[in-house]
Amino acid sequence: MKRIFSSLLVILTFALCASAQSASIKKLAQTAQIIDRYYVDKVDIDSITEQALISMLRQLDPHSQYSNAEETRALNEPLQGNFSGVGIQFNMLTDTLYVIEAIAGAPCARAGVLPGDRIITINDSVVAGVKMGNNDIIKRLRGPKGSKVRIGVKRGNNPELIDFTITRDDIPIHSIAAAYMAAPEVGFIEVSRFAETTPDEFNEAIKKLKKKGMRHLIIDLTSNGGGYLTSATDLASLFLPRESVIVTTRGDQVPTQRYTNSHNPDTDIDRVVVMVDRYSASASEILAGALQDHDRGVIVGRRTFGKGLVQRPFPFSDGSMIRLTIARYYTPSGRCIQKPYVKGNDEQYHADIYDRYASGELTSADSIHLNTAERFNTITTGRSVYGGGGILPDVFVPADTSSYSTYLRDVIARGVINKYAIAYVDANRSKIKKLYKTPEAYAEKFQVTEQMLDDFNKMAQSEGLDFDADEFARSRDIICTNIKALIGRDIFTEDTFRMVFNPSDEIFREALRIITDPAAYRSLLQAPVQE
Repeated sequence: MKRIFSSLLVILTFALCASAQSASIKKLAQTAQIIDRYYVDKVDIDSITEQALISMLRQLDPHSQYSNAEETRALNEPLQGNFSGVGIQFNMLTDTLYVIEAIAGAPCARAGVLPGDRIITINDSVVAGVKMGNNDIIKRLRGPKGSKVRIGVKRGNNPELIDFTITRDDIPIHSIAAAYMAAPEVGFIEVSRFAETTPDEFNEAIKKLKKKGMRHLIIDLTSNGGGYLTSATDLASLFLPRESVIVTTRGDQVPTQRYTNSHNPDTDIDRVVVMVDRYSASASEILAGALQDHDRGVIVGRRTFGKGLVQRPFPFSDGSMIRLTIARYYTPSGRCIQKPYVKGNDEQYHADIYDRYASGELTSADSIHLNTAERFNTITTGRSVYGGGGILPDVFVPADTSSYSTYLRDVIARGVINKYAIAYVDANRSKIKKLYKTPEAYAEKFQVTEQMLDDFNKMAQSEGLDFDADEFARSRDIICTNIKALIGRDIFTEDTFRMVFNPSDEIFREALRIITDPAAYRSLLQAPVQE
């Protein structure tokens, strides 16, 4: 053990730097040896090593990071394997636990936890600002299926914590969260992440929808935090001409790499609309940017996250790993996807998605400032597209906050909507299945009754929530939609949830409007008028 600190540090520095004989590297290795041989007290070598690695990487960019063996397994599980828990990917930055992704269909996502949320407490224990390691966080969040964990979340600049009660469950490993016919000839596929199996899952969904008459496709990438680059390029290859450039990576220390389509596209799919929002990142932005730059699809929603840094894993023999940024992503037109950042200031970087709300960017198209110095042209028609961070949609959809209320926030955070839906299904499963033979019949005909709403509000009161008539009235429709969607998912599948919920989603409504209007679709992709 006495030599682990010195060995790991030398290995890391040799991997990170081109010149292994530089004075800085020698100084680093000598410092490790001096501590190892002469320090007055016993040293926790593993802890010091990890802190040194974390500190070094933090000075580079927001996405270069170190993970120990257990953390490495946890990071890879959502993309590779089966596991149980609450269903989030997180990162501990400056003693603050940031949610990177709430996995679609998993307990945290169902409860309303969002990317960018900061978890302050877990089961009444403060985990922020106490230098708690990722392993300790994982142990507190993991637990047997069906057990509960309470978390306190800080969201944006709101000084009050939002309390969530999460029931642990098996975490879904499928990356296609839903696939159904949204309208005659219009299919809908929700891609929750880009995993190893995503291309195969996507192709299976395409086959299923084509059998139902699909000719046009809506791809939902909202809240998709990314994943494997090759999965994104495989999906792009279904829509782009053979030999088309999909994405390019460039870095000072690595060769430029251009990813092109080596397959013939699926010519049976005509119009394509892609849904995005501020949580769409990395591989999602690669797919959306490629389709936009080649004028192959209309991008609808709000500006994406802006994660355009390429990480390469450097594993160590003990199972730990560093993920080092080695290049940047560029779309086919030449745009850099990465948003600006200040080295060493992770908090400012991750707070950006909430700063957008404060600046009005999420609710008003006028608040989006185009960087004219980063103007590029699409490949086919020469339309103007803009770089400078993230993918700007072709059609901006403002966030609808008219249904929001503190009552709605609390019934979601306390899990009341989920609890009520589960209780209702337990009492009425056979009746519902008898009345509604198919998901389509359920989505069309099932109604949330006044009696159901009364029972729901009584359950909320039993959970310690005060009923507010005005706030309930404001949020009534979205509460009804959530109850119906959750009941439908329990009776049928995740497809049913989306069938019910999507019509209340403003981005989906706009996507459906455009894809069912050939003239509107074509006008958005046509070449600019020359004067």
